[in-house]
Amino acid sequence: MRVVGEIPHADCKITLFAWNNRYLIKFERGLLEQTFKINEYDIATETELRALVDEQFIQQAMARFDEMETSLLARLNDLG
Repeated sequence: MRVVGEIPHADCKITLFAWNNRYLIKFERGLLEQTFKINEYDIATETELRALVDEQFIQQAMARFDEMETSLLARLNDLG
């Protein structure tokens, strides 16, 4: 797996990878992560990959992190 780069963001870590004829966009926040896999033939350049990760895409990922955290905490509370 090759690191293509990182996209700086205050609320999470965003790393771009190239692996197995795919690009991966990995978001990390705390103990949670989200990974999006894109066929490398669907993106012409790494610049296009970076352009895909715009502010709207990032905000949707942040909202999903909130949902993931809520879901995990609810399940953990059910156990205790």
